[in-house]
Amino acid sequence: MRLHTPPIDTQDNLLGWHLASLLYLSFVFIPLFFWQPPWWIIAMAIASVVAFLPIYWAFYRGGSKLRLWLVLAVAGIGYGVLPYGIGGGTYLIFAAGMIASFLPRWHGLALAVALFAIFSVEALWILPPEFSPVSSVLIQTLVGAIVYAGVLAARSRELRNAELRLTQEEVRRLASLAERERIGRDLHDLLGHTLSVVVLKSQLAARLLEHDKKAAQDQICEVERVAREALTQVREAVAGIRANGLQAELAAARLALLGGEISLDHKLAPVDIPLNVEAALALALRESVTNVLRHARARRVDVELTQDARGGIVLRIADDGRGGVSGEGHGLTGMRERLHSVGGVVEIESPHGAGTRLSLLVSREALAAARRLPAPAATPGTAREPVLLERGTA
Repeated sequence: MRLHTPPIDTQDNLLGWHLASLLYLSFVFIPLFFWQPPWWIIAMAIASVVAFLPIYWAFYRGGSKLRLWLVLAVAGIGYGVLPYGIGGGTYLIFAAGMIASFLPRWHGLALAVALFAIFSVEALWILPPEFSPVSSVLIQTLVGAIVYAGVLAARSRELRNAELRLTQEEVRRLASLAERERIGRDLHDLLGHTLSVVVLKSQLAARLLEHDKKAAQDQICEVERVAREALTQVREAVAGIRANGLQAELAAARLALLGGEISLDHKLAPVDIPLNVEAALALALRESVTNVLRHARARRVDVELTQDARGGIVLRIADDGRGGVSGEGHGLTGMRERLHSVGGVVEIESPHGAGTRLSLLVSREALAAARRLPAPAATPGTAREPVLLERGTA
């Protein structure tokens, strides 16, 4: 399926950087401090800045069709003021940054080289030796190249971030759509046959009511029994929809960490976990990922589910962040309470500067007790299998 998404434009994201770069306009006036220019040259320098500002603003807030002409207008201002000892090269440097922000890489590079070549010829031809035109040209060309490369890198980074945001939004949309379709199939499979039975038995009871009241009453009791069973199954299905398993929570964690530019490595051993224990572990994983995103400043998270020597299970969640967890907030307190409700415990290791390691332990006895609890009936389309061995990196 091909999705039509709006074009990605990084100009809005780079606008703050461009506004901050206006401080560089001070270099227009620096050459005027090395000699005594007449007042009209100072006025010309001020006029060049006044002419430049609306062009610069129009470039980043206007349409893309005019951008090339606006770049040439900025370069023209630089060419026009250069013979009068004003820092015309400053405008060429601005032009280089403007070019890098919208043209393809090689087309932009060719245009920037051409503009600076014209600037170099003009400076070497017109400026007197006391203005050191050679060194001035070399310095301003070097600064222009640095600005061009910097804006190009920022543009590329913003483009990747924009594409990543679009990808994440599409993943969430598709996941939501798939979940809605699954819920629809489950409810159809669950209630379709049951409601058909209810309709048939109700019709039969209506026909028997005049001839055999006892048989009609039996059919009505059967309708009640079937309806109660359907209600129980719907409640169990809704509970299953609300509770994510470890695999689903791991997928959500991978997506959340990807948005924070944090890698995720995971390994889940093939262990059959009771539903209530898995729900508690999944919620603990969600809380741990939230804490990593908010506080840890980590670049990597490792998740591992193993079985210990005594038959219990251990879910370990480790990050390489700043560590130093000294107190417990509501999240960790809730995590301990949920694990305690299924017979598990939480252990935390968080030395300063060495990340945080969270161990969620559920003993063999707690697992056995959880398995002895009445198990909910399996809903159609949600057949449960043991967690399989899985490794991956996000």
